[in-house]
Amino acid sequence: TEAIGLYNLGQSCCLNSLLQVFLMNIHFTRILRRYLLRSNVPYQMLLLLEKMQSGKCKAVGPTELACCLSEHRVELFVQHDAAQLFLTLWNLLKKQMKKPELVKELRDLYTICIQEHVACQKCSFEVKSKSTMLTLPLPVLDANSHRLKTLEDCLQYFFHPEELTGQNMCFCQQCGRKTPFLQSMKLVHLPQTLTLHLKRFCFERSSRTHKLSHSLPFPQELDLRQVLAESQCQADDNEKATWHYELFAVVAHSGSASCGHYCAYIRSLTDCKWYCFNDSEVCQVSWDDVKCTYGHSNLYWRETAYLLFYMKKHPQ
Repeated sequence: TEAIGLYNLGQSCCLNSLLQVFLMNIHFTRILRRYLLRSNVPYQMLLLLEKMQSGKCKAVGPTELACCLSEHRVELFVQHDAAQLFLTLWNLLKKQMKKPELVKELRDLYTICIQEHVACQKCSFEVKSKSTMLTLPLPVLDANSHRLKTLEDCLQYFFHPEELTGQNMCFCQQCGRKTPFLQSMKLVHLPQTLTLHLKRFCFERSSRTHKLSHSLPFPQELDLRQVLAESQCQADDNEKATWHYELFAVVAHSGSASCGHYCAYIRSLTDCKWYCFNDSEVCQVSWDDVKCTYGHSNLYWRETAYLLFYMKKHPQ
């Protein structure tokens, strides 16, 4: 019942933060507990969960899991990007779980489904294609490099149609030449755990990576029906009725693009209290503490939210 920390094995703060987000999600651990095959990533994650829940220490070491990840080409003792490492862990879990029913439950728990529309502006030619995503990669700047002010603005901008003109024109099979197109994405299905990636790291013309630290508030409750327009959705009313979410976790980054540290703020699903998981240190915090990760333009080294995890408030 007590929140347990994870010792830093050497630049493993990113891994530790993501492991805490996975293992504090009771919907994920229910899947994990039904996994019995040995000697791979899901099994080592299960062993770590049991060590955390049975131990009386304030923290445990994820050494065996880290070694297992290393055997599967996940580098240790290096700085990771949390969004990339989250995808890597997810792919390893999905690939190694073997049992089709568990893989399906894992997909249902995290996978977002969208439909891409590309339409010629000169005729009626249109192409539609569905795809799945683990996270929604949300820009925090618009096309003119203006700051988007809230999470809701970022979501609306992500699903806003884009005109493909000039050098970006596409070949239209019906017109027989390159024409202006309108590209748009529509939301089809949202999972039980929705992951939003705030794209705070951007490339400058000097090809150096720069961190965007400006303030970007995000709500405790998020209703996608109120955020997106009808034209940005491709879902029936039953699906949309489940699009009411509550913030579950924040993976925050402090420091610069080249040198930094990750920690996780997680709301316990058992006692509904917020905790800060900073490697081996775990402490209870308030919502005001979590709001400190909104960001601040003049405080580049302060914690800034990077990954947001929302949980369906009333899952069907």
